Amino acid sequence: MVPSEHDREMHPTRWGDPAQAGPLPEAARGLVELAFGLDEQPATAPGPLPPPTLTAAALAALRAAVGNEHVLTDDETRRLRTRGKSTPDLLLARRGDLGDAPDAVVRPDGEAEVAAVLAAAREHRLAVVPFGGGTAVTGGLVAAREGFAGVVSLDLVRMKRLLAVDEESMTATLEPGLRGPEAEALLAEHGLTLGHLPQSFEYASLGGFAATRSSGQASAGYGRFDAMVQALVAVTPTGTLRLGRAPASAAGPDLRQLLLGSEGAFGVITELTLRVRRVPEVSAYDGWRFASFAEGAAAMRSLAQAQLLPTVLRLSDETETSLNLAHPERVGADGEGGCLLVCGVEGDASFVAGRQLAVHERLSAAGGVPLGAEPGESWREGRFRAPYLRDAMLDVGVLVETLETATWWSRVDEVADAVRGALTAALGDPTLVLCHVSHVYETGCSLYFTVATRAGETPVETWRAAKAATLDAIAAHGATITHHHAVGADHRPWLGAEIGETGLRVLRAVKAELDPDGLLNPGVLV
Repeated sequence: MVPSEHDREMHPTRWGDPAQAGPLPEAARGLVELAFGLDEQPATAPGPLPPPTLTAAALAALRAAVGNEHVLTDDETRRLRTRGKSTPDLLLARRGDLGDAPDAVVRPDGEAEVAAVLAAAREHRLAVVPFGGGTAVTGGLVAAREGFAGVVSLDLVRMKRLLAVDEESMTATLEPGLRGPEAEALLAEHGLTLGHLPQSFEYASLGGFAATRSSGQASAGYGRFDAMVQALVAVTPTGTLRLGRAPASAAGPDLRQLLLGSEGAFGVITELTLRVRRVPEVSAYDGWRFASFAEGAAAMRSLAQAQLLPTVLRLSDETETSLNLAHPERVGADGEGGCLLVCGVEGDASFVAGRQLAVHERLSAAGGVPLGAEPGESWREGRFRAPYLRDAMLDVGVLVETLETATWWSRVDEVADAVRGALTAALGDPTLVLCHVSHVYETGCSLYFTVATRAGETPVETWRAAKAATLDAIAAHGATITHHHAVGADHRPWLGAEIGETGLRVLRAVKAELDPDGLLNPGVLV
């Protein structure tokens, strides 16, 4: 295990580093007051946790599995492993509701100890929730307690090793508890990188990336995380899966896909062999302005279908551009109209020069106006700051939340309009709905929405109703219920609309085979 500054815990009722928490910037405060009014929300003292329900025999079995010091039942540790970081999660924590706290936090070190914990859980009828970085936003860390003698948070914080590097094959084998910056630091010692940079990068873990099919902001160049996974090891209550022995195979269906996106409901990932790349010699980011979201999306499609994608490609719609929410540090600055496209190219000098030239020619031909390096570099500098802004907005009574989907290019306008319509109808005035595209494919793209509205007296219930209406609209228009946030408990009621009843039966059959007692993350996915 490698010690790291990134072992620090996130704020219990906010996002990220407690030292980064702060009030709404003055420029943004004026904008928010004009749009929504200000309703200062005083901090609530942490509420009491329900007492642990584990029996002495269950605790003894868990301690035998991992050692006494690695089974924690104190309130502070349990509080920090309660739920994830969606806006409803934060609102519940802010009002002192910690009813979903686990009964114990158990920290195994390695495959054998994970297997021993699962054996103890089967013997004592305990639900087990794998925990990586705690950044889940769709209810993926809240177990359904019914029928269980207790809930254990299986914290993978001790599993943080770089196990092997194969520079000839360009793969690296790592443990799942490594957070994004920790993994990058270990790989950088070999001149390598994953290039996986989701907004949760600073705190999310490799195991979480795999279990949720994460997609990073540089997906245009480095691909989705599931595409990086070459092999994995996963411990299930009925045995261990060791999957992936070649770069490609025709040996039946790819069983790795059962674990990728399974959110810990089928097994606990204990080892990942990932495709890696050389650390880029040069990184160049710039900005472009398009007259409309439709024109910018068409330009992105042109690049994807010509196989000329840069490393990063991101388009903000008119509203996001005008509010500069693509640049959290400059909220409230004057906008120039149109839509901002951020383009970043990374690699060796010759590749960057050639790809920038090809992209410039195509974006110019599509009607783009080059804005130079400042907008792109500004976005890159502030790209992990948006969740902190969400907290500051909640402090003044403005509910801010996100949701995402993906669809075919031919349906982008239809789906975007349907989501905007569902959100504004459910939330009423004043509501702002912002949209950007940050993951692009030859056949379609993601659509990522940020929503702001008055929190009101019942913000959790208000948002859940609005999101339900929006997921109904997404399903009705043939888009996916999630591109990279995963299913969790929040999206589960809509999974059948996407994969059908036969698909649900397949997932239930896999669950029954690998986890016959239903111990792993009950209530999540299936």
